[in-house]
Amino acid sequence: MGPLAGVKIVEFAGIGPAPLAAMLLADMGATVLRIDRTAPADLGVPMAVEHEFTFRSRAVLNLDLKQPEAIALLLRLIDGSDALIEGFRPGVMERLGLGPEVCLRRNPRLAFGRVTGWGQDGPLAQAAGHDLNYIALTGALHAIGRAGQKPTPPLNLVGDYGGGALYLVTGLLAAIISARVTGAGQVVDAAMVDGALSLMTPIYGMQAGGRLNAPRGENMLDSGAPFYEVYECADGRFISIAPIEARFHAELLRLLEIDPAGLPPQRDKAGWERWKTVLAETFRSRTRDDWCRLLEGTDACFAPVLAMSEAHAHPHNQARAAFVDVGGVRHPAPAPRFSVTRADPPRPPGSVPAADALAAWGLSAAEIAAATRA
Repeated sequence: MGPLAGVKIVEFAGIGPAPLAAMLLADMGATVLRIDRTAPADLGVPMAVEHEFTFRSRAVLNLDLKQPEAIALLLRLIDGSDALIEGFRPGVMERLGLGPEVCLRRNPRLAFGRVTGWGQDGPLAQAAGHDLNYIALTGALHAIGRAGQKPTPPLNLVGDYGGGALYLVTGLLAAIISARVTGAGQVVDAAMVDGALSLMTPIYGMQAGGRLNAPRGENMLDSGAPFYEVYECADGRFISIAPIEARFHAELLRLLEIDPAGLPPQRDKAGWERWKTVLAETFRSRTRDDWCRLLEGTDACFAPVLAMSEAHAHPHNQARAAFVDVGGVRHPAPAPRFSVTRADPPRPPGSVPAADALAAWGLSAAEIAAATRA
């Protein structure tokens, strides 16, 4: 089931973008086999497997990659795979005897996916780093934050998941399609620094066009504008407004019963602080729920700022089934959605037997038993 039904992918266990990319592909129906080490990695405080959401919908096979028989098994799996995912530092796969030259010689149609922070080459390629470091190099981090404050880390959404996982998935799907047309596989070098910079393309365009030249926190989309901002309500909770277009701004003012006469024009930056004062006082006069009753569903470009503990209960998220039950635990639902090739519901992390996945590669019962023997 799903648009990727029949696609087989070997995933080498990692953190950050690699498991999320594998989850997205598995959510769309691909058979993904996660190869993990026999001894757990030191990743800090461990979580229970049911809370490792990005491990859902795929099997795990524990192998000691220092053993020749493990490498031999992996090469056999790679022979029958459409794609491979690895997130090691450059050179690790080559030292294991599983580099792209070896794998593509055995399977010329393979999409060999490599996700790193800095990329496979360049002066920083071998340096350790994390999401925050990668987005720092792109200009993204510098641009995020309020006026007069230092840059604000946007969780690890921009580097790990936006610039890493999503670009890896895009590259792998493109390489799989290309291989089916041309018969030739290839390496997909998904560097988080490259992906995060690519995400910044329209923002760099705004800078070039003169629309994003003020210091951090003083531009339209970075909390500088009063009409693209978060405001506190009487109960200490928050709402967001984003009526950038004049007609939507006029609708917000109508609903708030604010007469714009005597106030600066919407786009007059010199008047933005005055507008912020007016709007802040207005929104502090009622609770968040009061504002939802008045503004939600209108063209005022409004939404309440929901905590993660609240999001599942919002009527729109409920109507869209935006969260799903996976083994008794609430998960964000798979996305995007398909009208015809609908995938099966996600399966809980750790619930897919390795034998089921190995069977998809055509291994015999004896070979499966040997591979899964612990």
